[in-house]
Formats: sequence, structure tokens, C-alpha cells
Amino acid sequence: MSESLQKLEQNFANLIRAYRKKQIGKGPEKIKVTFTRNWVVAHMSGCLSPVESFITRSEEGRNMILHARTHMIKELYSELTPTDMEQLVGAKFIKLITDVDLEKDEVVSIFVFEQPIDGTEDMFSI
Repeated sequence: MSESLQKLEQNFANLIRAYRKKQIGKGPEKIKVTFTRNWVVAHMSGCLSPVESFITRSEEGRNMILHARTHMIKELYSELTPTDMEQLVGAKFIKLITDVDLEKDEVVSIFVFEQPIDGTEDMFSI
């Protein structure tokens, strides 16, 4: 991996952390970002706040946090286009695909852009 791509991935991770901290109140403790074609795959851990962790002790609470951390976060990214991410990668943001494992406090998010951002010419669309 080139040093410039590695730096770009780290900068993208920093944007994710800042965006989530600003919009949700807490950013992830750890983020690993990988660019693949027109996707940015982000594996995050340490995402839940202490209050969210407490709420997940009940089934109703788990369902509420799962909804907030998947459906609501996707809505947030569609309403507030992450222009700073678009500027960083030089491509238009299309959508976010995300899932959370509440027991492990891990999130995997795929940021989909309109064109390849990893230097490849081919595009795998979804």
C-alpha cells in the first residue's frame, strides 16, 4: 500500500470520528479504514456511550440502540451529506451501509462513492 493511500485512509478515519462525535456525541475509540474501489470500509470499535451500553441490557433497549446505530445513522448521512469526506476522496458520496454488533461494541460501515477512490479504474457497483 502506498504511503499516500495510507495517509488518506487515516484522514478518512479522523473524519468519521469527528463526524460521529459531533452528530451522535461519541466517536469510536478505534477505526480501521480500507479503500476498495468506490467503497470505504470502516471497522470501528468502542462506539457505544456508557448510557447506550446500559440501555442494551434489555431486549427493548437493544432494539432501540440497534435502530439508532443503523437506520438513524444512515438517515443522518443522507440528510447531512459528508462534504468533507467527498472533498478528501474527490468523489460524490452515494450512501452508507452499516451494521452494529452490540455485544462486541463493533460497527462496520461501508461508505459508497460514485467512482473508484483507491486508484483503480474499474468500479464495482451495488
